Amino acid sequence: MADQPQPWAERTVEVPPQSGAGVPPQRDGFSRGRASVGRPRPPRTEQFPVVDENADWAREETPRRPLSWHLAQLRVGREWSYAAALFAFVCWGIWAISGRGDLGGPLLAFVFSLLVAVGLFALCRLVGRVIWERQLGRVRRGARGAHAVTAVFLVGVGVAYLQQTEWVVSAWNWVTGN
Repeated sequence: MADQPQPWAERTVEVPPQSGAGVPPQRDGFSRGRASVGRPRPPRTEQFPVVDENADWAREETPRRPLSWHLAQLRVGREWSYAAALFAFVCWGIWAISGRGDLGGPLLAFVFSLLVAVGLFALCRLVGRVIWERQLGRVRRGARGAHAVTAVFLVGVGVAYLQQTEWVVSAWNWVTGN
């Protein structure tokens, strides 16, 4: 090995020709220089069950998914809601402390805001189920959209709390020069 003048990365290995290992045969419809486009798919047709007047509507043919799968779907995108809830909580805290009064009423207002956010999340999931799954026939891969809508609502709630705080508004006006 000491008599090799070239480094190992520059050496080439000669491979003797092998019989029967030539160029593989080309597929039908192959033309060099053009992209091969597959055949168009036939339109998707679904077989709907025949409606029987005596059918048992409580029985469903589709398999049920476990509760853990549904909960995992709800967790996808939850960081948006968590971050917005934290922002709304901080803004609420600034507003509640600036009021210098009893915290019972402001706490009730914040809890009500969170309940409205949970209701909005549920409404978004329901609308997504009706439109996205039933009407369009798509599969939802998580709750990102519902979490995003809830996050926008909670950020709006936080900004509304800050707009009701006098010293925050005056500081904002001082920074912007109004």
